Amino acid sequence: MSKLEQSSKDGKRSPPVKVLSGQLRAAGIRGAADSAEGYVIRAGRGRTLRVSLVWMQGTVLEVQLDGTTVMLMDETGTFAVQGVNNIPKGKPCLLPGKYVMVMGVVQAVSPEPVIRAVKMADLSEFAALHRQMWKLEVEELQQVLT
Repeated sequence: MSKLEQSSKDGKRSPPVKVLSGQLRAAGIRGAADSAEGYVIRAGRGRTLRVSLVWMQGTVLEVQLDGTTVMLMDETGTFAVQGVNNIPKGKPCLLPGKYVMVMGVVQAVSPEPVIRAVKMADLSEFAALHRQMWKLEVEELQQVLT
């Protein structure tokens, strides 16, 4: 039994899994979104992986007027991040064009992924490097987990 499966059975949430928005958009539901089971994504080469807590990166496209939700875009599409007003030190990230990372709980995958933020950080200083490496980081972690 994998550590991921074991943590799901123990009722504990597994660590965040690095994902792309396109993987969430194509995900299937394995259990309740708030459960440890979450959503099933394709991790490449016919493998699947259950996710509920995710780590994503992208460029801020838009900040809603109330400051609670931002739209981000990675290389596979857009996704919404809710609850950013509750993130300590998250406000400096809330400017269009900033490249950020967000960890959070998947709330929905269709028609567009929605994440409830737990942590957010500005990666803009080295955005070119982070963008270039992100897909490779996602692929490597998912390969290790499956």
